[in-house]
Amino acid sequence: MDIPATALAIRRGDRLALARGLTQVENDTPAGRELLSLLFAEGGQAHLIGVTGAPGTGKSSLVNALAAFYRRTRQVKVGVVAVDPTSPFTGGALLGDRVRMRDLATDPGVFVRSMAARGALGGLAHTTAAVVQLMDAAGYEVILIETVGAGQSEVDIVRLAHTTLVIEAPGLGDDIQAIKAGILEIADILVVNKADQPGVENTERALMSMLEMEHHGFEGDPTHWIPPVLRSIASRNEGIEALAEAIQRHQIFLKNSGEWQRREAARLKGELHVLVQELLVQAWQEALPENAYQQTLEALLSRQTSPHQAAQDLLRYTHR
Repeated sequence: MDIPATALAIRRGDRLALARGLTQVENDTPAGRELLSLLFAEGGQAHLIGVTGAPGTGKSSLVNALAAFYRRTRQVKVGVVAVDPTSPFTGGALLGDRVRMRDLATDPGVFVRSMAARGALGGLAHTTAAVVQLMDAAGYEVILIETVGAGQSEVDIVRLAHTTLVIEAPGLGDDIQAIKAGILEIADILVVNKADQPGVENTERALMSMLEMEHHGFEGDPTHWIPPVLRSIASRNEGIEALAEAIQRHQIFLKNSGEWQRREAARLKGELHVLVQELLVQAWQEALPENAYQQTLEALLSRQTSPHQAAQDLLRYTHR
């Protein structure tokens, strides 16, 4: 694989080169890391939109409708990163989102990538940020990132996206699923999808009540963003235009308030932190003498040492 040639092709928007590059990035190969380094300066332009919420809320249908709307009305290039649950048998993505988004497949201005979560608990795969970075460098102006849909662990998306949509739906068993584990607090825009189903008013009322408590005293403050609550029926393309307008308003707010730059800085800082951790663990593993880990583990199991002391004993090898 000619890395510089592939990087140039990705920069030109070559879809085949991008697909091959994304595979290298997902597998965390040396070629993938070199591509990311060569193309890093090209990124930073795309609007990253996270789409999260409990299973059954219609996230994939909403992403599909939103991508189609952007293409139809604004002619921007749209990237879609759909993080699917991991198959317990193969370790690969189940690809449900790619099946549901097949109507976008014929549009050359849309690129859909499904990825396996591979056990990540925060709703995203570990390499999602790198995949998004490559799409950004390829000129995709809007990138929609749909999380697994684990419900209570969907908080990683706020560290990656500029704008986070939390999707709700009536009749899921609770008045409001998003209250759990701080999901509501990460929302920039709240969407009650499947709004043709019974109970939509109760769900909307519960969301509004929670927002009033969360943002009390900030009404009318132009420096404070209060998430709007919108209705949609994604399967019928209803409410999608209003949602796109709310996303644009939030983008303008981010840039005018300086929050866009703050979120970019926080995202890059978080990515750097993760990479440093990975490199430190790799260096430690390379410095570890053969059988040292097993011997320490056996001492721990026989209670000759404590977990804290065992960890300190093993970490001594990083200083050699």
